[in-house]
Amino acid sequence: MNSTSVSRYARQEILPEIGADGQRKLAASTVFIVGCGALGGFQAELLARAGVGRLQMADRDLVEWHNLHRQILFQESDAASNVSKAEAAARRLREINSAITVESLAVDVTPRNAESLFADADIVLDATDNFETRYLLNDVCIKLRKPWVYAGVIGTVGMVMPVLPDLNGPCLRCLIPSPPQPGTMPTCDTAGVLNSAVGVIASLQATIAVRILLGTPPAEISLFQANVWNMSFDHVRVQRDEQCPCCALGKFEFLDARQVSGTTSLCGRNSVQVNPPQPVQLDFEALRKRLERAGSVSSSGLLIRFKADEGEMVIFPDGRAIVTNTTDAARAKTFYARYIGI
Repeated sequence: MNSTSVSRYARQEILPEIGADGQRKLAASTVFIVGCGALGGFQAELLARAGVGRLQMADRDLVEWHNLHRQILFQESDAASNVSKAEAAARRLREINSAITVESLAVDVTPRNAESLFADADIVLDATDNFETRYLLNDVCIKLRKPWVYAGVIGTVGMVMPVLPDLNGPCLRCLIPSPPQPGTMPTCDTAGVLNSAVGVIASLQATIAVRILLGTPPAEISLFQANVWNMSFDHVRVQRDEQCPCCALGKFEFLDARQVSGTTSLCGRNSVQVNPPQPVQLDFEALRKRLERAGSVSSSGLLIRFKADEGEMVIFPDGRAIVTNTTDAARAKTFYARYIGI
């Protein structure tokens, strides 16, 4: 380690929890962050500044103006250019720490590529915007015996929980056996999100990641919850479910693509149909009220037409939606996840 590196990390190395040996462990570590937006941006910057030697990131989306209030790796020029989040995040991180390796991919993490994407990672961090991808992360990391850290933020509330397969700890499905039905949960685009809540939860994720990389993971697995507006903090110990289909029985339903959403480009229509991962009957009235806070809504009773700054879609009672004015399946899926949820 050269003198520049020593100077950079000096205040971190003097911590008894880290030390020089710990700093070397961080330098030799690889972290994969799924999502380069709000949570992912905070995580990536903290870990880059901490000296994690290799950061890998994946994101399917582009930078937009409404991202800027909470996605700290991006600036106005990125939104004006509508550049890939993965590209913009990597550029910024290399400016923050040129001594580490930053690898970014503008891809959608799916059952087809997740195992190969995570192959070299020592830990995977959740910075996604939908439950479908989180359950996929859970399957892959349990199968590959890799630790990962679940997190989510909505409004002023956030939560975080580590999953440690090698310690036979509980997984996401022990906590939430099945993903919520599409359209039943608020999203950041319908309920909003406080940027400081993102910062608190991402900081906890980064801290847990550093502890795991140093070989000192939390002694017990808890779901930590914080409402930063009310300044209330709580944690609930999570027990492993011995009948959990994933970590106990080894059934990887989301990795095996039995429960994933699908997209179909509609020939000649400049539109993409997004199908929910499982059959659903939407509560149209509740969904309409939520969407009205985020854009323009009209409803005939048989369908909902929704328009926001970044797109339009027609939503059907069975959870299907046709996202118009695009042929990009990834963008259509992102738009669907933002406002309906997957």
